[in-house]
This record gives sequence, C-alpha cells and structure tokens, in this order.
Amino acid sequence: MQPTLSRLVLAAALTLPGLALAQTAGANAKVATVNGVAIPKSRVDTIVHAQTAQGRKDTPELRTAIRESLITLEVVNQEAKRMGINKNPDTLAQIELARANILAQAFHVDYLKNHPVSDDTLKAEYEKIKAQRGDKEYKARHILVEKEADAKEIIDKLSKGEKFADLAKISKDAGSKDQGGELDWNTPGGFVKPFSDAMVKLEKGKHTETPVQSQFGWHVIELEDVRPAVFPDFEQVKPKLQERMQEQIFQKAVADLRAKAKVE
Repeated sequence: MQPTLSRLVLAAALTLPGLALAQTAGANAKVATVNGVAIPKSRVDTIVHAQTAQGRKDTPELRTAIRESLITLEVVNQEAKRMGINKNPDTLAQIELARANILAQAFHVDYLKNHPVSDDTLKAEYEKIKAQRGDKEYKARHILVEKEADAKEIIDKLSKGEKFADLAKISKDAGSKDQGGELDWNTPGGFVKPFSDAMVKLEKGKHTETPVQSQFGWHVIELEDVRPAVFPDFEQVKPKLQERMQEQIFQKAVADLRAKAKVE
C-alpha cells in the first residue's frame, strides 16, 4: 500500500529536528532514484534518528516505510515543480520559513552540544533547590472565602467547636472543599507565601486565629501533620536538571543575540 499524504507530511516533518545530523558517512549513498533524482540514504537516516529518539526501534520495516514515503514525497515534489507551484510567492515564503526554522533548530542542537553544564554547577543548583524546598512537608486544610469578615466568622465558629470539614463546604476552592478542605502533602515552597508563612507557625491540630490573605482571597488554615521531606537523589534528577539549565543558558544566549541585533 502506498503511503497516504498525511503519512507523507509526517515523514517530511520528522526530518526537521534532525537535519543537522544528516551529513553522515556514506553521504553519496542512495536508497532510490525517482525520474533521475536520487534520494540520499542520509535522508532516511535522519528520519530514523528522529523516530528512535521518540522510542521506536530501528527496523528494516521502519526504513522501508520511510523509503516509500520519501519516494512519494519526491514524486509529488516533482509534479509540483512541473506545475510551477514552487514559484508561487506563498510557497516560496513557506520554504524560507521552513529553512529558517531548520537552521535555528540546528543552531540549538549545536549550542547545547558545545555548552555543557558541569556536574559541579548541576550539584550546586540541586543543593539550592533542595534548600529552598526545606526539610519538612506539611499536611494542611484550608477554607478559602472572598471576604475577610467571612473568614473571621469561620474562625469564630471553629472556636465554638464546629468541625473544620463541615465549614469547608463553603470554600471557594473547588478542589478541596468536598474533602473537608484537605490539601496534599507539600513543602512550604509549594504554597503561596502568605499561606506558607502562616502554616509553618501553627502547631499540629491548630488553626489560624486570624484570616490569611493571598491573591486568591482569605484563608483559614488548619495544620494536620508535619513529616520530614523526601527529596530525590541527585542522580535521579540530574537529567531533567541538566536539560532545564542548558535550556536556560540557551535562552540567555538568544536574548543576548536579540539585544545586540539592529532591529528597525
């Protein structure tokens, strides 16, 4: 069965992120010739690389499917050129945009390759994040209301013995009100600052005696429990941390280039 145009477009799109890898050994090797035009093996290799990076296996069947898609792509391209579509201004604009994107992606790959983040820098960032998160996790409940007066009324009812879970039913926080205001275990950094500042001062089983204001409204908070925080080992988080830091370095480099550019 011949590849459909949707598969054809997919195959073409997959070449974009990996074009910088296309210049491999045996660059003159070809997988097919269509009306005298050679389809280089490097083009198949590029798409295979993109596919395997997404978890697919490099198999003869995959390479055959890619070859068939590229043949169809070449046939359609040749017909488009025969019809003069390649000279259409809109088509030329899209080609130039695709070329610019490919070059930018190749620059991205090259920059990351040549600007690795050292283990010492990664470990320093790891320790910084670990310190920011803190060494304790908190289990809290809260009731969120629109007005300070409403929060004060709730606190008054709590002091008279009413149940926190019952009062939580009026909370604006739809995600917790049906669970008695209960929130997931989290470090102080996982909450907005006014909330966490008030929460960490509470004793277990106690609630705030005054309303706590945040950008979401007014909170009444009750602390249920505290436990030591479990932070993943450096080696566990290293790949994602490296990816994030490299991307930050790249974005700064792009910002610097943009700042130096003469834009009129």
